[in-house]
Amino acid sequence: MTILQTRRRFLASAASAAALGGLSTLLPALIPGAVRPAWAAAPLRLAVERRVLEVMGKPASVFGIRQPDGTSGLFLDPGQRFLVDLANRAGEDAVIHWHGMTPPYAQDGVADANRPLIRDGASQGYDFEPRPGTHWMHSHHGLQEQRLMAAPLIVRTVEDRREDAQEVTVLLHDFTFKDPAEVLAGLTGGTMDHGDMNHGGGHGGGHGGAMPMMNHSMDMKGMGDMKGMGGMTMAAMDLNDVEYDAYLANDRTFDDPEVVRVERGGRVRLRLINGATSTAFHIDLGALDGTVVAADGNPVQPVTGRRFGMVMGQRLDILVRLPDEGGAFPVLAQREGERQRTGIILATPGATVNKVAGLADGAAGPVDLSLERRLTALAPLAPRPTDAAFTIRLTGGMAPYVWTIDDRPFGEHRPLTVLKGQRVTVTMVNESPMAHPMHLHGQHFQVAALNGTALAGAVRDTVLVPMNGSATIAFDADNPGRWPLHCHNLLHMATGMMTELVCEQTI
Repeated sequence: MTILQTRRRFLASAASAAALGGLSTLLPALIPGAVRPAWAAAPLRLAVERRVLEVMGKPASVFGIRQPDGTSGLFLDPGQRFLVDLANRAGEDAVIHWHGMTPPYAQDGVADANRPLIRDGASQGYDFEPRPGTHWMHSHHGLQEQRLMAAPLIVRTVEDRREDAQEVTVLLHDFTFKDPAEVLAGLTGGTMDHGDMNHGGGHGGGHGGAMPMMNHSMDMKGMGDMKGMGGMTMAAMDLNDVEYDAYLANDRTFDDPEVVRVERGGRVRLRLINGATSTAFHIDLGALDGTVVAADGNPVQPVTGRRFGMVMGQRLDILVRLPDEGGAFPVLAQREGERQRTGIILATPGATVNKVAGLADGAAGPVDLSLERRLTALAPLAPRPTDAAFTIRLTGGMAPYVWTIDDRPFGEHRPLTVLKGQRVTVTMVNESPMAHPMHLHGQHFQVAALNGTALAGAVRDTVLVPMNGSATIAFDADNPGRWPLHCHNLLHMATGMMTELVCEQTI
């Protein structure tokens, strides 16, 4: 039996739910069905597919999320609705999270007890009002994201259309020829059943070798306060879990980089997405001056510079102007703590494009909060008292390789429960030996404090919580549902660093 339910009927029925528990009975209505009213616009079509990608001269079996014409991801025009049919042709079950969107709970793209996976060969419909800005889409099941089940999700505004700037979107990733489950098993000692993890595990294929970095073989747990080497914490050396085979910008390395043709004296809006599984990057504009105008899709007061840090899950919109004399200008993304880098090249007509080395002259330092402290939202939260305040501890460590919140892995977690309409603050205190990019589904928040110092920061969905540091976020809970709050290092999330914000309907 097919149930035809209009958006008006859905809104009325959802509003009648007294608490979150009532939402579970509405799930068939929340998820758009295969039959739509005759007057509805035709949905856009996306497919999760397998593909072969050549990396450094070797083929690799990876995933992609593409439109019928081969376009990766979605690019929506101002006012265009997120009306999408997603077909799963991956050869295995999957689910796609619309990172940066704030859809109804059932359309968020996370599988749980109430929301099933999309079975191989099946399709799922989505219909909601998109959130403008630079966002992305990626698997939220197993370790599929590591095998490039990710793509851009760009929602343009009227102001974007009026802006005299060429758009260039760059999706960054870290890449391994190895089965991601083997990589994780090398870190955990093979103690996890990866195939059974709802938010971890998965199956991969290929050959070659990303291996766990051997400098993590020592027990770093509980060492966050130990000092050494000129006052540096020993944990400060703890930046990367895995040595990857390659680092990609739009699926390419500097062996064969993407060269984007641009105009002499023209303006370019770089839409940069850190889609890496467990790698933070320093964006280096080289000879170009850049102006950050948006963070995680939300406008900020302009911040200028040539080097900007980005952790996993974050996005930056950066405006650059090309010199009148033209030339070729690499846009670099260098891995924190290391020399490896990737990127694209902006080149004006007739410019000579020289080869760019995949290794920088020296190792980069850690990505820190220096940019975050400079960012200020153009549309901040309105002042009002806090109704619900929480403090959570980011815990766990390398030996055993288990990352937790309040010493509890996901499944044993204690949800943060709020009512719709409440002003909420969450302070995240990092007691673990690594930094964590913390991402909240279903809501965007304003960064309200860093390391205990209050500020009216950017509106985001992902914020870095440094080692031995803290970050406080504030938001108005306006989207009922069970929303994951997790580290966007996939390997940390897969081993337990996740909880839930439960936003219940008011009576």
